[in-house]
Amino acid sequence: MNRIYAYLRASTKEQDANRGKKALESFSATASREISGWFVENESGATLKRPELFRLLDIANEGDILLVEQVDRISRLNNQDWEILKSKITSKGIVIVALDLPTSHQFMYKNADEFTQRMLTAINSMMLDMLAAVARKDYEDRRRRQIEGICKAKESGKYKGRKVNKGLHENILALLKAGKSYSNIVELLKCSRSTISKIARSNLTP
Repeated sequence: MNRIYAYLRASTKEQDANRGKKALESFSATASREISGWFVENESGATLKRPELFRLLDIANEGDILLVEQVDRISRLNNQDWEILKSKITSKGIVIVALDLPTSHQFMYKNADEFTQRMLTAINSMMLDMLAAVARKDYEDRRRRQIEGICKAKESGKYKGRKVNKGLHENILALLKAGKSYSNIVELLKCSRSTISKIARSNLTP
């Protein structure tokens, strides 16, 4: 029987990527299925640079299920990048099942006859494209509103920029002074290399 691989994603390090875990466990239990593996990461859905998602796709075999809470956990991609990702998923014969995509739920149960299966697959593919487009539009709308808000705040003199995480700043500095590599620090603190680089540059002795 095909395996089920669950994918959980949050956009930033400050967000809890495991937030949807209980919902996926409950959904799988309802279908009397077990989840074979969990893939969790904190990366933007608007980029293809998501190592855990692509590790899942490399491991999964034809007929295996990629289970997510919502389609936007997989994609907030522009159309070109979405086609690239969808092509990889399709070429391996991996099936996407999302809690917010009811037409996909039937793939968790026994396969229907070939004709019904092909019809359901076609309908599901169309609905998946629609939800991916909606997720991208939502992402773009949020970005636009954020930029508009920043511009208004700057005009009124109220914009102070993103609040500095002093604890993270101090921990990165301490590890740099201890001779730890960027890779070590990323693994220990779950921060980005760009954050480490920025803090390192800002603390260079003149």
